[in-house]
Amino acid sequence: MEYTTLGQTDINVSKLCVGAMSFGQAGTMHDWTLDADQSEQVIAHALDLGINFFDTANVYSAGTSEEYLGRALKQHTTRDKVVLASKVYFNPGRLSKEAINREIDGTLVRLGTDYLDLYIIHRFDYDTPIEETMEALDGLVKAGKVRALGASAMYGYQFYNMQLAARDHGWTPFSTMEDHYNLLYREDEHELIPICKQMDVSLMPYSALAAGRLARPEWTTSTKRSQTDQVAMGKYDHTKQFDVKITQRVHELADKYQVSMSQIAIAWQWVKGVASPIIGATKAKYLDEAAQAFEVQLTPADINYLEEPYVPHKIIGAIDHNPAEGVVLLDSDKK
Repeated sequence: MEYTTLGQTDINVSKLCVGAMSFGQAGTMHDWTLDADQSEQVIAHALDLGINFFDTANVYSAGTSEEYLGRALKQHTTRDKVVLASKVYFNPGRLSKEAINREIDGTLVRLGTDYLDLYIIHRFDYDTPIEETMEALDGLVKAGKVRALGASAMYGYQFYNMQLAARDHGWTPFSTMEDHYNLLYREDEHELIPICKQMDVSLMPYSALAAGRLARPEWTTSTKRSQTDQVAMGKYDHTKQFDVKITQRVHELADKYQVSMSQIAIAWQWVKGVASPIIGATKAKYLDEAAQAFEVQLTPADINYLEEPYVPHKIIGAIDHNPAEGVVLLDSDKK
């Protein structure tokens, strides 16, 4: 395993992050999530591989993702050996001071810890003043409940304005950006990613394998996730006619180097400056594959070959308004 630090912090993380949206009581958010015992097996295997970075959220599977993750980590390691990230936004009050102070306490209880290493705002809140949000987040750092702050999918100007508010008031800035970024979706290369690099903010993209579409030659499979994941369908199926050209090239390079497609897709992320792509694994073997991606060395010609078929996509991740309260699954394609 290889490691890096987040932004300008001293937080040392594995260059692979386990996404805990895969863990939680099935039916409370997705139908394909792992139960407590299955989650524990995957989490324990991640620890064995040297992965120390885990990302969850207060709303994943109605809080059971945090519960399963916290329980498993307590069984297999000590708190100081892992880096825990969770998120806030898809809750009553969004990113208001009251909501942030309420939601952090619930997250800490469910994870069974008294602090988070990284607290991430899940989206931009159109109803709460930026200053209120940033001051509340800074208060959590000062109180010792949170070590560092991160943001997730939003427009570049929004992230920039939030960073400026932190700088101008002497509040804690964001150290990480968890954005939607992979070989099939690269719209953040225009604005958000350059801003992150300018501000020394580490990238930890979600959907690094495009919900499996960068991990197999077939666009869909017979698995429960492939058949029922309406969010993934909404993200990727509308541009399938263009994006299959990219997945075909990933497959060709995987054959050329005798590695898996997922290893090519992950290796590409590191070449692009990503600190720690998030891998949402439902089987331990997927983490084994991801860990072996460190052995893949892509050439500039490989990168050009992978990227050449890309066409502009509609924005998926950043939102232009707050969704109705209670809505968590954005971009769903309800068929």
